[in-house]
Amino acid sequence: MTPSEPRIPLLERDQVSPLVAQLYDTLLSTRGVVPNMFKALANLPPLVLAVAEFLKPIMGEGTLPCWYKELVATLVASLNQCDYCVAAHTHLALVRGATPQQIEALSAFETGPFTEKEKAGFRYASLLHISGHAIDEPAHAAVAVHYNPQELLELTALAAAFEFFSRVNTGLRIPVTQLPEAE
Repeated sequence: MTPSEPRIPLLERDQVSPLVAQLYDTLLSTRGVVPNMFKALANLPPLVLAVAEFLKPIMGEGTLPCWYKELVATLVASLNQCDYCVAAHTHLALVRGATPQQIEALSAFETGPFTEKEKAGFRYASLLHISGHAIDEPAHAAVAVHYNPQELLELTALAAAFEFFSRVNTGLRIPVTQLPEAE
């Protein structure tokens, strides 16, 4: 195995159970591609199905705009140096309404084209990346000025989830998913 090869097989549709095949079909119809992370997780069908369900409330419509959620995911992925997640969520942020200027400014979000609320969320996610203990009382107070309890829960779950996904993808060397030609 070379350092760039995935550490587990990426299963194609004809190699998975009927339930996982249905998930692949949904991903293909909504994204135009089955992401490699799902192809890797398909090696454990209950896990891939649970992850797909877990992502629905975290990345779907909720208290925070979807484009912003994708930017938070991209920021956390960048902090974790997860090329897979950065590529996927940069693309999804653009698809969901983030501007190219916002994508470009994400690494220096404090001076970027973001609202104070958005910047507070990025600061919070960056602290959570360090440790849950980094969210001390002053850090909580700073974000609570901008986020109600439901938004804060969604932001926390989102940022924490992408710590997990970044580690899964980098640890298993999941290759960046190639986007369809039309995109």
